[in-house]
Amino acid sequence: MTLSEIAAGLEVTTEQEARGVATVDDTDAPLPERLREFAGGLPCTPEAAATLVTAYTRGASVGDAAREAEVAPVTGAKALHRLGEPVQPLGPTGREVVRDWLDARLSRTEAVELAGGDPVDFALAVYVETHDPIPGAREAVDGALAVETGDPLAETRSETDEFL
Repeated sequence: MTLSEIAAGLEVTTEQEARGVATVDDTDAPLPERLREFAGGLPCTPEAAATLVTAYTRGASVGDAAREAEVAPVTGAKALHRLGEPVQPLGPTGREVVRDWLDARLSRTEAVELAGGDPVDFALAVYVETHDPIPGAREAVDGALAVETGDPLAETRSETDEFL
């Protein structure tokens, strides 16, 4: 059997199935209402944050979701971070550089260069480092941001003492 005989009947399509984050929202109040109590800690309005979260869970990038919510992409990333979504533009070394800058061990120019040279990413990393997620906000968007923050493989690992 030749390769052309094996490939007979196969066809290539250009369609791709749209994939997003699976969500289950079993709360009674609409998302903007649930976010109102956290408005003081959000960098945008609760309505914009709700639009941002909704677009983000449909699979949009942070930038696209922010544009849909009519806020700057950096503001969208800040809002997602404050709502408990892990948003970090820098790797571990870059985060260490940000901490050194915050502790006044480096000048800003040095820190930006050592962190990767992108001032916008550096500014967002500083925001993430200096602003914790809002307590209770993650629970308010749990139905919308259905991303697990724990270790998904934790229950598959055995304890080390079982070998003793």
